[in-house]
Amino acid sequence: MLALRWCTVRKAPSLLARALTSMTNGFQSPPDMFEGHLPIHVNNVRSRLSAIVGASTNWSDHVQAMHERKDLHILLAKQQEDLPPRKMSDSYIEVILPLGSQPELREKYLNVHNSVRFGRILEDLDSLGDLCKKVIYPDCDIKFTGNVSWVGKTSMEVKMHMLQAGLHDGTYSPVLDATFVMVARDPENKRSAFVNPLIPEGPEEEEIFRKGELNKIRRVDFSTASLLKMAPTAEERTIVHNIFLNTLDTRTVSFRSRVLPPNSVWMEDAKLKGLEICHPQERNIFNRIFGGFLMRKAFELGWATACSYGGSRPYVVAVDDIMFQRPVEIGSLLLLSAQVCYTEENYIQIRVHSEVYDSDTKEHKTTNVFHFTFMSEREVPQIVPKTYGESMLYLDGKRHFSATTKETGEVEKTIAAP
Repeated sequence: MLALRWCTVRKAPSLLARALTSMTNGFQSPPDMFEGHLPIHVNNVRSRLSAIVGASTNWSDHVQAMHERKDLHILLAKQQEDLPPRKMSDSYIEVILPLGSQPELREKYLNVHNSVRFGRILEDLDSLGDLCKKVIYPDCDIKFTGNVSWVGKTSMEVKMHMLQAGLHDGTYSPVLDATFVMVARDPENKRSAFVNPLIPEGPEEEEIFRKGELNKIRRVDFSTASLLKMAPTAEERTIVHNIFLNTLDTRTVSFRSRVLPPNSVWMEDAKLKGLEICHPQERNIFNRIFGGFLMRKAFELGWATACSYGGSRPYVVAVDDIMFQRPVEIGSLLLLSAQVCYTEENYIQIRVHSEVYDSDTKEHKTTNVFHFTFMSEREVPQIVPKTYGESMLYLDGKRHFSATTKETGEVEKTIAAP
């Protein structure tokens, strides 16, 4: 399977975080959400989440609702040991997207190529990885499943799977896997909260839990080695210097005179930007902009950038390291910038940076960073950095691309578009 991985997704607070950070005298899951593992219609997920956490149903009521949440502080556990252990099966949930049995839903999910919009799938996954070489059909039912697979003190890893019914026999087959890392928060979303311990049952769950521990170590190592904190390695410095030498104008003796090699594009010429006004319509149950909406918009801008750069329809291969650094408030001006930062043969690595603009303070604040790997139908021009900052983007993109190929063994084509 291919890697569609959410390696550093910080979402707070979340349904599963709240379900696990409940009262110390034992938490009984609401029967209409979990009991019996009955599938839920995709349209009912957010309304049921709202009912579980007691969120306001109207934007005009959100101030009063947030004020009332302060009283919930007395229910928080003082330490993780005060919370009862949970099993992986306790958090299992199924959600149905009936594209086959309810044709009226299809238009929302269709793209111009008569296939499923992958951005919509990201949005649905966030309401509740790896991509395998499967076509996502627009006229067959889709099922999402998920459960908590690993927990720390205040964070947890959630495994989610997407399956689709067959055209002929209706049997569900795997299409997509995703891994979310969530952080539990207090009722006012000001600080972290403890989560229930997770007790794996049997060798299979123990292996899943062990992989969760390894994923945590990998995230820490990747963050520690970030080019925003550490200098490039000796090998990476050589790569950057060779690019510099290959772009020097041999007719001059000047470090400033640069020439673009054949079949190449300067990095500064390979970007697209977008703007979103964050209306209450796109709010989540905690009255901030829904993370799935942000992922969809970032993916669609990234896809458009890859399409423009490669000159043909791109296919998504991997989604990696979506970092939610701060929430996006209602009414914000959201600025999105997609940049081609690395290319190899017919693969395009895209980095999408999102930030909010505060019109009162005139400040820009980063909210998210997204990394997407696309494959074009033909070989694409080589992206060439010119400045030191662009060279760091290039190396960062190369690291993400290498991590994707290492995780999967090889990069294959996946049929998915926005």
